[in-house]
Amino acid sequence: QVRLVESGGGLVQPGGSLRLSCAVSGFSLDGYTIGWFRQAPGKEREGVSCISAVEGNTDYSDSVKGRFTISRDNTRNTVYLQMNSLKPEDTAVYYCAIDPTYGSKCWGRYDYWGQGTQVTVSS
Repeated sequence: QVRLVESGGGLVQPGGSLRLSCAVSGFSLDGYTIGWFRQAPGKEREGVSCISAVEGNTDYSDSVKGRFTISRDNTRNTVYLQMNSLKPEDTAVYYCAIDPTYGSKCWGRYDYWGQGTQVTVSS
């Protein structure tokens, strides 16, 4: 059974930082692309960042580029999202997801999802 568990969310002031983790069990991440997504109340889910199986290439949405950094540790089967210079508009539930197509590039089809972790940016 594939299980993704996000952690690291919480309440932070504008300008602050958080580091999200996505721990995966039942599926080896080596060779697979992982993405982070978020959904704010009343808004559609959006892709935030991904790290591909191909040479670890990364991609970011324009709204987080330069502030967020995605990384992966295949030995720990975990993916991270370092979020700096947080803004109120970053408030959302953040999800990690796996594209189960081996060697895929970013923004393909994501079939395995975690339950999400809440990030709230507010003073």
